[in-house]
Amino acid sequence: MRRTRLTHACVAALLMIGSWTAAGTLPASASDTAGSAGSAARADSAPASAALLQAMQRDFGLSPARAEARLAAEQRAADLETEALEAAGSAYGGAWFDAKSEKLTVAVTSDADASTVRDLRSSGAAVRVVEHSARQLDAAKARLDRLDAPSGVSSWSVDPTANTVVVNVVEGERADNDVRRFLSEAREAGPVTVRTVEAAAETFAAGTVGGDPYYTGNVRCSIGFSVHGGFVTAGHCGGVGGQVRGWDGSYIGNFQGSSFPGDDYAWVNVGSGWWTVPVVLGWGTVSDQLVRGSNEAPVGASICRSGSTTHWHCGRVLAKNETVNYSQGAVHQMTKTSVCAEPGDSGGSFISGDQAQGVTSGGWGNCSGGGETWFQPINEILGRYGLTLHTA
Repeated sequence: MRRTRLTHACVAALLMIGSWTAAGTLPASASDTAGSAGSAARADSAPASAALLQAMQRDFGLSPARAEARLAAEQRAADLETEALEAAGSAYGGAWFDAKSEKLTVAVTSDADASTVRDLRSSGAAVRVVEHSARQLDAAKARLDRLDAPSGVSSWSVDPTANTVVVNVVEGERADNDVRRFLSEAREAGPVTVRTVEAAAETFAAGTVGGDPYYTGNVRCSIGFSVHGGFVTAGHCGGVGGQVRGWDGSYIGNFQGSSFPGDDYAWVNVGSGWWTVPVVLGWGTVSDQLVRGSNEAPVGASICRSGSTTHWHCGRVLAKNETVNYSQGAVHQMTKTSVCAEPGDSGGSFISGDQAQGVTSGGWGNCSGGGETWFQPINEILGRYGLTLHTA
């Protein structure tokens, strides 16, 4: 592999290794939650590179100081979320980051121990009393996962801020008999709220085009994150054994593991002159971003995406563990974001601060008019295949 600039070459190699979360991709070729496999300790230096701070200033309208303060607050919230789950136990009702107060809000049921509530508040979290525990909501959502969803139902997930399971129905489809039947069965499963979305969820595959992508057959996708021995990406981009070529057409490796639908993740081995680097490409819009770990950002936190079609865009984490009903079948345990994406971004990187979050699966809309994009969490992928994230 040759490239005029070493940095760009490293990024291209990275695209084949990681968990870059770009935008969803069409089922070009079809496409357990592991804790912190491959996660590295955070650096004691700045909370993020200039690349991410610049992107947040652009997409969120923040000053440099406010962008840095936001990232620092989100890191504290991510650490506190894990502690809150352990402290609240069966009374835990979920948690989310509030951008206005820059605090984590922890929901607990009325039977939460008074000392636990005091400890949570003293740690800096806001506490909200709710009716349903996270376990109850997760159980209701799991019952929906066993239902046969019609195409008019886009997705469903637990919304901790509303303390309910939210079912997203495509605009104009709510009166459809199959949709009405699904909603009736969903309400029997537990607390459900129905919301309307503009379009159905779809994967974002693309035909062969230029850029810094990777190719399999006539499909272009984006590299997610580098792992030792290869990179992770979206499962709908290729099946096991499929050959992968780089931006210059040279052979990189083959899909060693792939799952879609049900899941949407895969990993590709790297060789033949290609190598892995712990970097997410900035595409000249921002400087390249180093990857230092994979600590999971809470709902409400800011997050950015890199992909070979639309490059850098930022938004917020909207929901976790969402089931997305693609035309090829349902995909589980997805994270929904307000970040836009377009065909060819599939498999690309989602990152929060310097922490890898996941790889782009699909969504709706585009980067001109806006939309939403889902990603498959990186730690689940690492755990599924026994991979180790390549970190700086």
